Amino acid sequence: GLLRHNWSPATVFVGDTFCYFAGMTFAVVGILGHFSKTLLLFFIPQVINFLLSTPQLFKIVPCPRHRLPAFNAATGLMEPSTFKVKRHEYCWLKSRPNDTVMTNMTVINLFLQIFGPMSEKALCIYLLTFQVICCGFGLIVRYYIAQFFFEQ
Repeated sequence: GLLRHNWSPATVFVGDTFCYFAGMTFAVVGILGHFSKTLLLFFIPQVINFLLSTPQLFKIVPCPRHRLPAFNAATGLMEPSTFKVKRHEYCWLKSRPNDTVMTNMTVINLFLQIFGPMSEKALCIYLLTFQVICCGFGLIVRYYIAQFFFEQ
């Protein structure tokens, strides 16, 4: 039901409370159902997002309050959100040494960097496709590749 109401143009927006509840529900079901390893493999995009966000989450680089993509009203497209830096700062993270603006470190912004600005609907389809591909990969790892390393 949430996907239906949250599809572009979205009419329902989830917040922290829903995200915490959903995460707790998935964790409880995974633990009680004895498939916590499989569940972790389904969360590959979220793990990638955490690892990508680590420099900002641990304040190694500036972390603005909102790291979601920016909406460009002139073009009607989503663009990566950014934060300002000095030329000599964070050279190890910059793609070009003289940049004074860096893209926020999230999977959503990474997709917009790689594929360019796109509509909210297209971005949603790209991210859902990535999630499905990662879940398929997780199932292959769990049920086909794992048997070579672990006894049944």
